[in-house]
Amino acid sequence: MRPLDVAPQLQACVGAAKAQFSLRKPENRNNMKWLFLLPLALATAVHGADNKPKAETFLDPAASGPDYADQGEYKNDWGGAQIIALGGGDFRMVTYRGGLPGAGWDKDFKQEIPGKRDGARIVFAGENNYRAELAAAKITIRTENGGPYTMEKTERKSPTLGAKPPRGATVLFDGTSADAWSEGHLDNRHLLAAGCTSKQGFTNFTAHLEFLLPFKPLGRGQDRGNSGVYLQNRYEVQVLDSFGLKGENNECGAIYSQASPSVNMCFPPLTWQTYDIDFASAKFDESGRKIKNAVVTIRQNDVTIHENLELKGPTPGGKKEDSGGGPLQLQGHGNPVFYRNIWVVPK
Repeated sequence: MRPLDVAPQLQACVGAAKAQFSLRKPENRNNMKWLFLLPLALATAVHGADNKPKAETFLDPAASGPDYADQGEYKNDWGGAQIIALGGGDFRMVTYRGGLPGAGWDKDFKQEIPGKRDGARIVFAGENNYRAELAAAKITIRTENGGPYTMEKTERKSPTLGAKPPRGATVLFDGTSADAWSEGHLDNRHLLAAGCTSKQGFTNFTAHLEFLLPFKPLGRGQDRGNSGVYLQNRYEVQVLDSFGLKGENNECGAIYSQASPSVNMCFPPLTWQTYDIDFASAKFDESGRKIKNAVVTIRQNDVTIHENLELKGPTPGGKKEDSGGGPLQLQGHGNPVFYRNIWVVPK
């Protein structure tokens, strides 16, 4: 429970007690009952907060239930669709003309339709008699112009998944040890947990890393598997379950608060994803004045989402720019996000 969940009730109770009770006035001493009512009001507020649906977290696809099994990507000759599980049997379907993001979508037509589970199927209803049903890994669509049209489930994998470090690379994590990281921690699958910083710093480099996001169907916004990769401990590349979202500057692939990805390349949660990063450090003259911004090119799941992007300065939480390099930080943000196969090639 968060303090904010009961703050309004607390303030109301305290305000009432102050108004009704004063030890300076004997006639008001009977109102000491307000002091005894405060715990009751607090208990009621806490109980109400505890009754809210909890954002349950899943780390194993096999134990994530039917909503996770139905979530994912679908396609046919017309285009593609992404099905996002929102918890409680609620879903959203996003359709793309031409293909899926990064794989044919024309970046022009995009449609979002709410859906609800009905037994073994999920029903989506939209305007102009649009109706779609998802069952047995197939979407069947009917519109006022015809149908049925079908889309089959597909599972994409990043072509750079498992990329081996080239000659001259500094291997920061290969699944055997977290010794290259301050506060490094491995789980029982030998994955590196978020919340650590590389002991070695880098100036100009290329880097490869792979990340895994949890499935939190009731999570929303920054509570949906939040982490981040800080370059030089200055510039955050956001890590978040942004599957099917708009691709804003606080979502996966963004330079946090500075630049949105050119396309939202986030795969579904519990799917391994990749970042391949080419980074050139900011430059300073002899007086310490910055004469050139840092520049970065990033590919997510082998699709370019930032190309030769100039970074205006550190993102929130990043350290001040200077002529020195800095480490990689895998931001810990209270969510079970994991990493593997991390290597850097200094330039």
